[in-house]
Amino acid sequence: MSETIGHHINGEVIRFGGSTAPVYEPATGQVRANVELASVDGVAKAVAAAKAAFPAWSTTPVTRRAKVMFNFKAIIEARIDEMAEVITREHGKTFDDAKGEIQRGLEVVDFACGIPQLLKGEYTEQIAKGMDAWTMRQALGVCAGITPFNFPAMVPMWMYPVAIASGNTFVLKPSERDPSATLLAAKWLEEAGLPKGVFNVVQGDKTAVDALLNHPDVKAISFVGSTPIASYIYETVAKNGKRVQALGGAKNHMVVMPDADLDQAVDALMGAAYGSAGERCMAISVAVAVGNVADALIEKLSTRIKKLKVDNGLTPGAEMGPLVTKVHLDKVTGYVDAGVKEGAKLVVDGRNLKVAGCENGFFLGGCLFDNVKPNMSIYKEEIFGPVLSVMRVDDVATAIQLINDHEYGNGTAIFTRDGNTAREFVSRIQVGMVGVNVPIPVPMAFHSFGGWKRSLFGDHHVHGPEGVRFYTRMKAVTQRWPETIAQGPSFSMPVNG
Repeated sequence: MSETIGHHINGEVIRFGGSTAPVYEPATGQVRANVELASVDGVAKAVAAAKAAFPAWSTTPVTRRAKVMFNFKAIIEARIDEMAEVITREHGKTFDDAKGEIQRGLEVVDFACGIPQLLKGEYTEQIAKGMDAWTMRQALGVCAGITPFNFPAMVPMWMYPVAIASGNTFVLKPSERDPSATLLAAKWLEEAGLPKGVFNVVQGDKTAVDALLNHPDVKAISFVGSTPIASYIYETVAKNGKRVQALGGAKNHMVVMPDADLDQAVDALMGAAYGSAGERCMAISVAVAVGNVADALIEKLSTRIKKLKVDNGLTPGAEMGPLVTKVHLDKVTGYVDAGVKEGAKLVVDGRNLKVAGCENGFFLGGCLFDNVKPNMSIYKEEIFGPVLSVMRVDDVATAIQLINDHEYGNGTAIFTRDGNTAREFVSRIQVGMVGVNVPIPVPMAFHSFGGWKRSLFGDHHVHGPEGVRFYTRMKAVTQRWPETIAQGPSFSMPVNG
């Protein structure tokens, strides 16, 4: 019998005895465990635990909250291999890639350690005679996060460290495809000194998601996933009067100029397109070759892709692992089939790849298309797999227009040696995160992450200063201590003086 993965509520691992879903080990294709899917009542229990914990936690001195983050950081650093192995076994990405994911999440924990500085308000003395004013930032209450399968440690860490350090309590609904990393985080947070009920994990599917969106005690929702679901979450949460940040899909372009260092550009594309089997919201899925660079770019890429080391993510030296499930493998393979049917040239075909010792795994080799056109589905839609499309354009102005016309605006990059070209690109591009000779321009934790257009629904980006603003609300206080001589009532609008 496979293990049943439960929930973490009020400091306890709980199983309600409800329905389950399989959790696969993608490299072998075998069921690793079953995860219990929370009902509406199960979600309500997690929210109730978080609500009960909020009064004491929100009034805990901010320095003590920061100390928990310091302790949590130390625990993860000491046990990073344990969490990375769990991620690799459930997601499929390589062990080194899993460790890199955790490290990028830890940067947000680092940022949250500085919460005393980040929560400081502003003070003005004597705004009027005998009157002072100041602002403060206060926690919202119970916040919730709904996170995707592709970064089971990092994306949740974009949310809960900032929310919790700011004085909120939290309910996390991770992906049911790879749920175990968040349970480790819950256990380690409490080991770090976090009181029970402050951080809770509920496993589940759409039932659990809708329960969080509609629960009256949940004050804010953070989401990362596909654009259709992000749009649905944004509309539902906004109607319910809650705060919402919903990050959607992406179709990230990398422009390669004729003057670019071609070897550097190819290295960048290999990692950005095929790292984590392309299952990244910041993966480069379109290379825009400007001028006469396309033929040389295609030749170098195809040679490198054919040598890509695809294997079980736990195998030393593996550069790319399997896709997360058989359903997702079939979906991505279907896009490759569609690209061929639509007339794109499949330069490298990764279909039907078999990995020795992992013949039942969910593997797809790197795929490369040339002569891709804007009307093709492989260009318009997010594939979320190891499929790179090359488009040919005459000049950088056409490349910019191509990117700006796309419905997604998450990330983009340009590779060039010309500073003016780069400057114009950065200024004119309608995308939230831009790299210049940097293929995956994910901001550091002390900045904020977020796209434009249909890649982000809501007003706030994730983590960094925007995260603090999202998880707190400002209160403005105006104070006067009256003199002993009564002044009498005033019925006119107060003015300075």
